[in-house]
Amino acid sequence: MISVIVLSSVLAVVSASNFNQDFTITWGDGRVKILNNSQPLTLSLDKTSGFGFQSNNEYLFGKIDMKLKLAPRNSASTVTAYYMEHPLESSRMQSRCSVPKEPTHEIILKKKQRAVAAMWLTHFHLWRCRGFAWVRVIDSSLAGECIYTDGASLSTLFIVVSASNFYQDFDITWGDGRAKILNNGELLTLSLDKPSGSGFQSKNEYLFGKIDMQLKLVAGNSAGTVTAYYLSSQGSTHDEIDFEFLGNLSGDPYILHTNVFSQGKGNREQQFYLWFDPTADFHTYSVLWNPQRIIFSVDGTPIREFKNAESVGVPYPKNQPMRIYSSLWNADDWATRGGLVKTDWTQAPFTASYRNFNANACIWFSGSSSCSSSSSNSNAWFSEQLDSTNQERLKWVQKNYMIYNYCSDVKRFPQGLPPECNMS
Repeated sequence: MISVIVLSSVLAVVSASNFNQDFTITWGDGRVKILNNSQPLTLSLDKTSGFGFQSNNEYLFGKIDMKLKLAPRNSASTVTAYYMEHPLESSRMQSRCSVPKEPTHEIILKKKQRAVAAMWLTHFHLWRCRGFAWVRVIDSSLAGECIYTDGASLSTLFIVVSASNFYQDFDITWGDGRAKILNNGELLTLSLDKPSGSGFQSKNEYLFGKIDMQLKLVAGNSAGTVTAYYLSSQGSTHDEIDFEFLGNLSGDPYILHTNVFSQGKGNREQQFYLWFDPTADFHTYSVLWNPQRIIFSVDGTPIREFKNAESVGVPYPKNQPMRIYSSLWNADDWATRGGLVKTDWTQAPFTASYRNFNANACIWFSGSSSCSSSSSNSNAWFSEQLDSTNQERLKWVQKNYMIYNYCSDVKRFPQGLPPECNMS
């Protein structure tokens, strides 16, 4: 299979774009072609190699445009990179940083500089080494060359990934084969039978972000089962942001259970019915987590907002990076009607499905965040709050579909409601 990308119309203080004039093909053994009187330029990737090119000029400030038509159809695990970078001497790099020792199937790709584009086949991770960021490329058949960028130019590296890929983003952690990644990494399923459930976790840790996942929940008689989808750090003082879907008898609604832990303390439950059948199709469940608030949303409709209440002495999740976790498990001792309804194992296996994961988020690696202060300011989600329309939608959900709110449970808190409950 060959993936093809087409680029055209480059304007950078020149009278007319001309790929022969403006760019040099740097690698790819003929996989880069300049056509049609230097417009457009086509790039192809096959199992043997990708491609790359760079600008003939260097720039200091400017407005630079490029039209791209990305690889169609199943482009999973391909990456098309188009970016600008200050050139660095390889000797300077080598004097400051050594390439980590990796197995022979993990390689470092080609050095990039100036205005550059490249395409390759990869599952990739980033890590830092004394101020530099490296790209570690796993399970690729390309010959080993080198990519690098310094920390200052990392924020101008734009990587276009064609689609989320569960092989790339997650590890199956338990279940003895009950969790499966299907359709070339586009679908993940968890299953539960009487011996065991199953689960997975993200490869990356995150410290703030907007995270979406589409789920289709266990259909039919799901009483006693719980599908948990949440972010969490580790340890006795962990932080956690929870979606839990509590199964029910056929025809009865699921209960969506939410909670927020900060420094090991939870007990901040809010529960909802949903206004649709979550087993009939996929629906999007989102967490917006920034330094000011956590917003839970379903199909873009906010259902809960947990605000930073440090001003009244309530800890807020802001210092501990968290992974994404999900599991399908048996909780018939409490999940359905307080444990009165037990799991009907004649209906097993129970299956929940996941697709279209997206994380617009700050990745935490080697003790630091991928978001600098400047890049955080450029991400709208980092300071996002509910506008008037979404405030009304939140009120609508809480009026019509909320079935439990810890902030209304005066019997549970006879000494007074938690202080965050008194915030507007």
